[in-house]
Amino acid sequence: MSYLKSRLFLNYALSYLLILLVPLLLFAGAISQSATGNLQREVERAHYNQLVQARHTVDSRMRELSMIATRIAYDTRLTNYRTHDPYYGSEAIQALDQYMATSAMIGELFLYFHGDDRIFSSKGMSGMDVFHERYAFHNWPSRTVETDLDEAKFPAMRPADLVQRTAGLQQSMLAYMVPITPGSPNPHATVLYLIEESQLGGLIASILGSYQGSTFVFDDKGQVLTATRRGESLGPDDIRRLFRQPEGTHSLELNGTKHSVVSVKSEQNGWTYVTAVPSSQFFSSVVELRNILVLLLGAVAAGGAGLALIMARRHYGPISDLAAYASSSARQPGAAKAADELGRIRSVLQYSTRMADLQEPYARNHFLLMLLKHGGSGSVAPELLQALQLGFDRERYAVLVAGWEEEQPEAGSVYGRLRSLSIPEADAAVYGVELPEPRRMAFIVGMKGPDGERSDPLGIVLGKLRPLLEDAGAIRPTIGAGRLYEGPGPLSQSYIEALSAFESAQAAGAGTAQRFDLIPELREEASWLPAGPLLKLAQALKQGSYEVAAATIAECVAAIRASVASAPLLRAMGYEVQGTMLRSAPELGPLARQLPPPSAFRSPDALEQALLGLAAQICSQAESRSLTEERSLMDRAVQHIHERYADHSLSLESVADEHGISPSHFSRSFKEKTGLNFTAYVWQLRIDEVKRQLDATADPLKDIIQRVGYLDTPNFIRKFKKETGMTPGQYRKRGEPGGGAGAE
Repeated sequence: MSYLKSRLFLNYALSYLLILLVPLLLFAGAISQSATGNLQREVERAHYNQLVQARHTVDSRMRELSMIATRIAYDTRLTNYRTHDPYYGSEAIQALDQYMATSAMIGELFLYFHGDDRIFSSKGMSGMDVFHERYAFHNWPSRTVETDLDEAKFPAMRPADLVQRTAGLQQSMLAYMVPITPGSPNPHATVLYLIEESQLGGLIASILGSYQGSTFVFDDKGQVLTATRRGESLGPDDIRRLFRQPEGTHSLELNGTKHSVVSVKSEQNGWTYVTAVPSSQFFSSVVELRNILVLLLGAVAAGGAGLALIMARRHYGPISDLAAYASSSARQPGAAKAADELGRIRSVLQYSTRMADLQEPYARNHFLLMLLKHGGSGSVAPELLQALQLGFDRERYAVLVAGWEEEQPEAGSVYGRLRSLSIPEADAAVYGVELPEPRRMAFIVGMKGPDGERSDPLGIVLGKLRPLLEDAGAIRPTIGAGRLYEGPGPLSQSYIEALSAFESAQAAGAGTAQRFDLIPELREEASWLPAGPLLKLAQALKQGSYEVAAATIAECVAAIRASVASAPLLRAMGYEVQGTMLRSAPELGPLARQLPPPSAFRSPDALEQALLGLAAQICSQAESRSLTEERSLMDRAVQHIHERYADHSLSLESVADEHGISPSHFSRSFKEKTGLNFTAYVWQLRIDEVKRQLDATADPLKDIIQRVGYLDTPNFIRKFKKETGMTPGQYRKRGEPGGGAGAE
């Protein structure tokens, strides 16, 4: 059963299992979808029929009320004169009582003559002030009531309203006004019917059955006369959309979820009857079919698993042999070194990792920077150099370092414009490298062999580089040049020399240039050794480059040997080299006990060994201090971001400039420390603060977003929803009943 440990075998088994299950899943999904669709159509058809029945019933009741109003208009007992006459008034009241009894829908019946201060009902005559005391409408002020009764020209139904009765009871009632005489352009009175909402709502309440949803009755103007809500509450915009739907069945997204909507309209009075049911309920209703499908899938999965293992076992042997052959075949790139199948997978992953590294925007700059610090390019894979579009096929190489204090704001990125240069006058190819320090670059210059016509090619390059820097936007650049070496191996030597020459040029003033090979001519009066090697030694120790420091110490000791100095002068020269090294040390305390003894200064060989040991200690100190300073710098930068993330002007460039580091180096170091790039890190801080304020405050969303430094509110909302799955408003309401992803 060892084959069960093979990932390849398990993948084959899983593939066969999927071949069996996928068609079954698709078939089961089709059956489930069909059943759900059939159920939905059946429910929609039932809702439509019930709505049509409700429409017929309501239309019949409304015609009945209109007929009663017509009969009242022509009833001689209910004329203006008789209703006000003390003798005939009782007959009028009795007549109204008889008319009210003819319809079970009427809760109360009133007769109002336009311009009158009294109103008549089956219970008698009362003043309008008494009427308002007995029937106090919540949304129908008393003045509006009298105005509507006086000005009624056509039958009108008011939406359901809460009515405060004299006895302290509250009822939800509809008011139906019918002007009389019907059809007259100048009606003289209005018949007012008060109808309990349950009389109309009861006709549509049973339509939903066991489903969650809403039913509505709209008048011809879109007002909700009555509604039944079960399990959800729709917003005003969704309700208006329901009213605008034509008659029939529809699928609409309401309140963030898909709904099945059925609409029926009345030609008699223009009313609209609507049901809205969330469509997700139809699938959950097909419980029995779903259970059968689950059992079927379980049985097929169990049988299919056994069959898949058998088929995978039959095919694993040949595939395993083929993989072994591919791994051992020299015709397969990278497979020859792989001992087994896992080794081949490992080589593929390593190749993928190298390819992924090439996608880093700063890969090229990082590679060249490492080349400057450690030198040599022979150990680098040719594929990597080709992918980075680099070549080191020239015979001689030198390094130049340039720096500037200011840039022309409209010139754009100086680094981007100087990544790769060609100087035909010196037949030189130049690669620009952005250094960790801000506004500073190194240039790797590759040249062909000696040419009689070009006696000083490095001088030509130095002369051409300044105008190129100025054209790119650098103002008054200072340049230091290292010496030319054979091949790219000693690039670290030339880089240290260029840094030394650059510091010498800086001391002379901005906008100057200095070549390292001319520094030895500047011997000081109090010095027994040339200034060049001492400057190079100091710079190598500052950079922590022991290889360059050791080579420079050997150069200084060789100069001491060549001087054939006396023993006192030899010691003086040795102490001069030691003093240069100690001045470059980050800390003198730990070195105090490790200084060379006086006996080490008696011979050049002993002096060289002692100085090499001291150089090793100083370089170790420099590397340790560089790492500590970089960590401390990144800690301060992260703290700065935490303090300033709410500033909309915060950017990677501004933070890098604030802490004296180049943007590319800061970007790379920041991602190494935090695991995120700068933009993603600031976004996370801002979204976390928005979440906190949404939970802790009731402030408007726009104010919160602007307080965290984000000016584009719509874009923030889109990104917030993409990350959290809900809008900020939904996030704030997620703990409330009905809140969450479906809340508006």
